[in-house]
Amino acid sequence: MNYKESIKETIHRLDKELREISLKIHDDPELGDQEHHAYILLTNYLEKNGFKLTYKAAGLETAFMAEFSNSHSGRRVGFCCEYDALPGIGHGCGHNLISIQGLACAVSIKTLMEQDLIQGSVVLFGTPAEESSSGKINFVKEKIVQDKVDFAMMLHPAAADDLYSKTLALDSLVVEFFGKSSHAGQAPWNGINALDALMQGFDNIGMLRQQTLPTNRIHGIIKSGGQSANVIPAYASAEFYARSLSKQDLIDLKAKMENCFKAAALATGSDLRLAWAAKGPIDDVFNNETLLSRFKHYMESEGVRYRPREEEEGNLSGSTDMGNFSYVVPAIHPTFGIYVTVPNHTREFTDAARTPEAHQYTLRAAQCLSLTAAEVLSNDDVYQHVLDDFQIRKK
Repeated sequence: MNYKESIKETIHRLDKELREISLKIHDDPELGDQEHHAYILLTNYLEKNGFKLTYKAAGLETAFMAEFSNSHSGRRVGFCCEYDALPGIGHGCGHNLISIQGLACAVSIKTLMEQDLIQGSVVLFGTPAEESSSGKINFVKEKIVQDKVDFAMMLHPAAADDLYSKTLALDSLVVEFFGKSSHAGQAPWNGINALDALMQGFDNIGMLRQQTLPTNRIHGIIKSGGQSANVIPAYASAEFYARSLSKQDLIDLKAKMENCFKAAALATGSDLRLAWAAKGPIDDVFNNETLLSRFKHYMESEGVRYRPREEEEGNLSGSTDMGNFSYVVPAIHPTFGIYVTVPNHTREFTDAARTPEAHQYTLRAAQCLSLTAAEVLSNDDVYQHVLDDFQIRKK
C-alpha cells in the first residue's frame, strides 16, 4: 500500500465517526473561548486515537495540541481545528466542518507514520475563538508553532472552491473621548461634548476613506453616546475595525486613523484614549505557492475546477488568524466549496454546514490536504520549494 491509498482508506474509515462529531459541534454552538463541549469532544477523540495531548495550550482554556511522531529527524506538519460559533446564528462559518477536516488530516497522517510509509511528526492545533479573540495569535506569540512544525495547513468551507482570494490584515480599536457634563439647555458652553468629539472623529474617518487604498476597510459602531439628551455627554466611545491587504498597509492605515481621532480631541477640547487589540493585529494570509499548487493538483484530480487565478485574486475576503501562522511558517488556508448560493456568516450557511453533502465535500478536501502533507513530508525537492517560497515572503 502506498501513502495515497492509505489516506483514502483512512478517511473513508473515519467517515461515520467524523460526521457524528461534526453534528454534535454544529448542534451545540459555543462562542469563542467558551467552546467547552467541542473541546472535550475533540480532545477525547484524539486521545482515543493515540495522540499525545497538551490541554489548555498556549494559556487558553479551550485550546489544545495533539502530537504524534515516528521520527525525531523527519519533517513536521501542523493542521488546525476551529470550533467557535457566531452570536445568534451558530456555525454560520462552518467551524464544525473545520473541526473534522483537522481530525481527518491528523489521523490520516498519523496512520501513514504508524505504517512506516512516511517519517516525521504531525501536530493538530486546537485554536479557539477565531471569530473573536483569535486564539492562533497566542500560539505564535509563545513560539509554539515555530518550535513544533515546519509547515502548517488548514481548510475553510465557503460557497465555492477558492485558492487565491485575499484575506485582509485586521486590528480592532476602542476609541474613548472624555469631556465635561453640563446642562444642555441652561449652560451648554460649560460642557465639553464627548459625543461631538466622537462624531467629528467619524466624520474624519469618512473623509479619510477617500484618501486610502481601495483595498482598505474601516468600519465602526458607537458603543456609548450619553444617557440623556438634556445633558452634555461627558463620555463617548466607539469600536472600529481596520483592515488592509497587507501587514504594512495596516500599520499605515492605523496611524492615519489615530490622527483622525486626535484631531477631533484637539478641536473639541476633550481627552482621548485609544486602545488597539491587546493581542496585536491579525495578519493577512500569505499562501505558500508550492503548498497551494500541490493541493490544487489533488483537488483537480478529484474533479474540482477553479476560477482563473486573476479572478480569484480580485476577491477580498474577511480576516483570519491563520495569517499569523503564515508569517512564521509556510502555510496555506484555501477554501473548499460546499456549493451554496449564500455567503458565510448567514443563517442559510449555518443550515448548509450541517448537510450530508457538505460533510462529503469536507472529507474530499481533507483527503487532498492530507495528500499534500504526505508529499511534502516525503519529498525533499518539494519541501525545498516550499522553503524557497517562504523565503521570498520574508524578503
